[in-house]
Order: sequence, then C-alpha cells, then structure tokens
Amino acid sequence: MRIIGGKYRGKSIVPPANFSARPTTDFAKEALFNIINNYFNFENIDVLDLFSGTGSIAYEFGSREVKSLVAVDSNYQNTAYIEKQFEALGFDNARVYKSDVFRFLNHCKQKFDLVFADPPYLLENIEEIYHSVFKNELLTETSLLIIEHSEKNDLSSLPFFVMEKKYGSVHFSFFDPEVDNA
Repeated sequence: MRIIGGKYRGKSIVPPANFSARPTTDFAKEALFNIINNYFNFENIDVLDLFSGTGSIAYEFGSREVKSLVAVDSNYQNTAYIEKQFEALGFDNARVYKSDVFRFLNHCKQKFDLVFADPPYLLENIEEIYHSVFKNELLTETSLLIIEHSEKNDLSSLPFFVMEKKYGSVHFSFFDPEVDNA
C-alpha cells in the first residue's frame, strides 16, 4: 500500500502479514481523491474515517494536511497500527479511536466536512452508517458523506444521494446534505 498524493506521495506503508483489513486499491483511491479534490481545499477540512482498517484512506487525508483527522476502528490491532503510523508521519492533527463505529457515531459531538466509511463488505444493513451520520448531525451544510461498498449494495434511493462511482469491485456512494433529491 502506498500514499498516492500530498506531502508523502509515493511513500509505502506495509502492514504486518497477519493484518486482516482490506485496504482500498490504489486505483480506486486515486480516482476517489481526484473527485474529492474538486469539492474541498484539503487544508480547511475536518475528516472522519470510519472502519479505518489499515489506515490507507486516513494516510491520504493526513498527507494532504487536512485541518483535523479522526480515524475509528473496532479492532485493537488496526488502531494500534494506525496510531503508530500517524506518529511516524508526524500527523499531529490526527486522532485514532478504538470503538464500535455505531457507538462512536452516537456519542460524537463534532461536525465534519467529510465523512468516509469503508465498512466490511459483508456488513449487514450498510445503510445504518448513512442513517447514523445524518441522525447524529455530524455533517455541515457543505459536507460530503462517502460510503465504500460492494456491488451488492445500492444506496441510490437514500436522500441526499449524489452519485455512485465504480472502480473494479470498489463502489463509492456520495451524499451531499445540500442536494435535495427527495
């Protein structure tokens, strides 16, 4: 896995061999960040990365020097690894939480400009991520929620849906609270 943009572009990060998380492919990551780049000036945004896994997406945001970064994962091995990488990369504006994502969302009081979620593809009721983010009012009016998922999920009927982008087996659904498509 490598960081594809920003201050640490090209830097390889190699998780331990027994790591169980599935990182987003470099191809899909590059396409995703090309889209996000059209929405935001990275230095001015607060980012929440849910189901962080290896931290692949979080490192991309950190490398682009976002204002603040929060990574959440329920696995101790994952959060310990991400925290170690944040320290090694000097991401002073980044925090890692070992927590069930839904519990975190229900207790979080901070608003974010961008919420990214990459749940396990086998997660039942993936729509609950969407509902928890909106119910707990974690987005500002100019925010985006992006959920990575497999082809078996269709989130296009949810309010504020903007688009779905497909890169091989990786699908990203985008939601914008300013878009009223109800």
